[in-house]
Amino acid sequence: MELSFPWHLYVMAAIYIFAGLMHFIKPQIYLRIMPRYLPNHKALVLWSGIAEVLLGIGLVFKPTKNFAIYGIIAMLIIFLLVHFYMLSGEKQAAGIPRWILVLRIPLQFALMFWAFSYLNY
Repeated sequence: MELSFPWHLYVMAAIYIFAGLMHFIKPQIYLRIMPRYLPNHKALVLWSGIAEVLLGIGLVFKPTKNFAIYGIIAMLIIFLLVHFYMLSGEKQAAGIPRWILVLRIPLQFALMFWAFSYLNY
């Protein structure tokens, strides 16, 4: 079977599918880092997991690849709310060292760039 895209796009797809499935396998991890000002934490965790799985799957099909890329970038922008919230206090950090939380911010932008780089394929 010949792959339609570079192998690393499939790696990205697998990462998002795995991350999305984790929302259903270990929802407590995600529930405890949800910003207090957002409503319906359980629903948001559920829907963000569904979005990650669907967008990951969408990456591997030509008709949906670009839509999935823009969806991933939008999702990562929205997820910045959680990353900044976790920096706002010790309880919000959920036991994660501050230096890791700080490094996650530029990582989000690197992930956005990584996704964006596949628009030309």
